[in-house]
Amino acid sequence: MAFELTPTQVFASLGVLLTLVMVWRASVRRARAATAAARSGARLLSLFGRVLFTTGLIVGVQWLVITRPDGNPWVLLAVLGLPALFASYTLTRALTVTTVDTPRKWGGRR
Repeated sequence: MAFELTPTQVFASLGVLLTLVMVWRASVRRARAATAAARSGARLLSLFGRVLFTTGLIVGVQWLVITRPDGNPWVLLAVLGLPALFASYTLTRALTVTTVDTPRKWGGRR
């Protein structure tokens, strides 16, 4: 029993196979993008929770030191100044524009 295909059938089969591969790859890309989006959303929520917890901790310690009637002024300065120092450093780093000047790969000018 001979299995014979015409050139049209071969090209149609190849076209169907190519279409299936392209659809499969597109679905894999969509799945990866959805996974990355979900992961970044979870990371953002986790970061937000950690920021809120740290903020509460800092405010609680500051509240305890400020409300003590016999508080040391140096302790008050440290409790208020240290978080301000970290916040100013973080804001300065976030708002500073830096550039990276890299030489061209082959040294040519354009």
